[in-house]
Amino acid sequence: MFKVFADRGGTFTDIIVVTNNQAIIEKLSQHTERFLIVNLPNQEWVIVYKLLSENPEKYEDAVIQGIRDILSLPSNQPIPHKAIEVVKMGTTVATNALLERHGDRVVLLITKGFKDALRIGYQNRPHIFARHIILPTMLYEKVIEVGERYDAQGNELIPVNIEQVKEDLQGVYNTGIRSCAIVFMHSDRYPDHEQQVARIAQEIGFTQISISHQVSPLMKLVSRGDTTVIDAYLTPILRRYVNQVASQLPNVRLMFMKSDGGLTNAEQFQGKDSILSGPAGGIVGAVQTSKRAGFDLIITFDMGGTSTDVAHFKGEYERQLDSEIAGARMRVPVLSINTIAAGGGSILTFDGSSYRVGPESAGSNPGPACYRRGGPLAVTDANIILGKIHPQYFPPVFGTDGNLPLDKEIVTEKFIQLAQEIASVTQNHQTPEQVAAGFIAIAVENMANAIKKISLQRGYDVTEYVLCCFGGAGGQVACLIADTLGMKKIFLHPYAGVLSAYGMGLADIQATRITGVEQPLNQALIPQLIQLMEFLKTQAQRELSNNESRGEEKVIQKLNIKYEGTNSTLSVDFDADVRVVQTAFTDEHKSRYGFIQPEKSLIVESISVEIIQKMDTPEEPLIIRTRPVKESLQPIEIVKMFTAEKWHDTPVYSREDLQPGDCIHGAAIIVEKISTIVVEPNWQAILNERNHLVLERTS
Repeated sequence: MFKVFADRGGTFTDIIVVTNNQAIIEKLSQHTERFLIVNLPNQEWVIVYKLLSENPEKYEDAVIQGIRDILSLPSNQPIPHKAIEVVKMGTTVATNALLERHGDRVVLLITKGFKDALRIGYQNRPHIFARHIILPTMLYEKVIEVGERYDAQGNELIPVNIEQVKEDLQGVYNTGIRSCAIVFMHSDRYPDHEQQVARIAQEIGFTQISISHQVSPLMKLVSRGDTTVIDAYLTPILRRYVNQVASQLPNVRLMFMKSDGGLTNAEQFQGKDSILSGPAGGIVGAVQTSKRAGFDLIITFDMGGTSTDVAHFKGEYERQLDSEIAGARMRVPVLSINTIAAGGGSILTFDGSSYRVGPESAGSNPGPACYRRGGPLAVTDANIILGKIHPQYFPPVFGTDGNLPLDKEIVTEKFIQLAQEIASVTQNHQTPEQVAAGFIAIAVENMANAIKKISLQRGYDVTEYVLCCFGGAGGQVACLIADTLGMKKIFLHPYAGVLSAYGMGLADIQATRITGVEQPLNQALIPQLIQLMEFLKTQAQRELSNNESRGEEKVIQKLNIKYEGTNSTLSVDFDADVRVVQTAFTDEHKSRYGFIQPEKSLIVESISVEIIQKMDTPEEPLIIRTRPVKESLQPIEIVKMFTAEKWHDTPVYSREDLQPGDCIHGAAIIVEKISTIVVEPNWQAILNERNHLVLERTS
């Protein structure tokens, strides 16, 4: 049987398979340059495989192609569903559709008089001195104003004009729009009018109907409306992708990672839950593997080809209700992930006066210059010319036929040309490697600033944390990032290069329900909150009732609380004793903002119930030292690497050759089939019995 965990990223798709099929293992063992195979206890193996997310000349979908490659199946042969137990995956399909504005056509139905409410938004001025204000493009194409109204107490002021709604919706349907978002005033509490209009839309034939009281049952028309529009805009494209994958995997249990870090069955996967699907897998993988390694205070650092994601972990997953992604506002629980446009594919440019790294990315097609597709210089190219990446240790999957190694010659040529261009403009004569090091320094500073934003700026001392580093490009800059932040320890899991995919396999099934409260926090409110919690719990359990593997369940109850007259909520654990809740809130507020306001009363804005259903997760074997302690580890070769402003004779070690207790002093390079780890000067790398690599600063 096969268990498949996959992460379809912006540049690479990572696939991990856990299997007990010895015949497949023997076949793949003949292609060790493409597949990493790891032994597990009980006659099981882990197969690790990477391929480009987009390669239109060779395949339609990377995940399906990856499964075919592992099973050695031609494209015209169906995948044997009985061989596959489960497929758990994260996808960037919805994220890319939002970034590129390629979602479905949407009509917005909103209470009469509020036609432009979502366009006006909150009138934020992020660039306060900008003279020319550029409003974000709206995701909906048409607006229908519906004559209906409830007041804030639930009194019906204006009933729905059924005939008018039918006529307006039919007119829009005739233009080819099939997706609608229904957002009425006060419908988070009084949803009758939304339900009436949804029934009409269904009768007319709309295939996607997103209703605000179901999508985001919280007060605030604008954020509830934005979330509903996003759901209507993305769910159809997501549904088509899910159906496309499911059609290739008939009768296979297919699960997707949600933005809040939980898995859900494919048929329940919605647009609003999919924006951070891939990065969420990385956070779960980082947290679960770090806990197994004995680390509790973690900064996760995921550097991929297109972007870098960082997150903070101190005992529990951090989630936020309000977020803005790709210019679109949402109000659903998502993992608190700070994403910046700095990855291995971030394009390097000189604008005549300064170096710039990103935000544009070369992606996987054409990719960086070294990918042999005519791409521009990128961060990966800078690491090649610095000697931190060597083509012979990278999988040969480049060029139009996908079988060539990285191209170092074109990279050298382009950096020489760039250095000459910089010298002619600035009269500052630098070698190509000095230019490359300058670009890397800027990328490192950008990524370190992203970590400061989630740690130092929120009252956490980052020097007490371990940097859990992963992603295909993470190991190349881990020491530089830690040096910039004053961090002393870095954790690298053996699957660090594909940890987002591994995280899919470590995640549990999860269902969350949230509802608005907006009442003062006091002991008299507690019975009402308990009753609401029970209702939400029943709803969440109903969602989970379809699951075949009913594991152990854990229930987490949270209150989102704010000071009266303010708008910033903090999430605290629910307790029947109101004093415990108050203390938890004031402690968190003091830590986050540096002050408290005891004279103000507390307001419970909303509550949430999360049910986690435990799943079987892969075990990690202990490894035994077989080489005598006195026998020193031998490098594969000695290469030149430019770091700390000079060239170093740098030993290259294979991760597969390392044994528990081995200690490698920088400067050094450790190569794996799925990533490259650079041990900078003043750092050392130690392997433990769980095959975990821990980097520590020596001075």
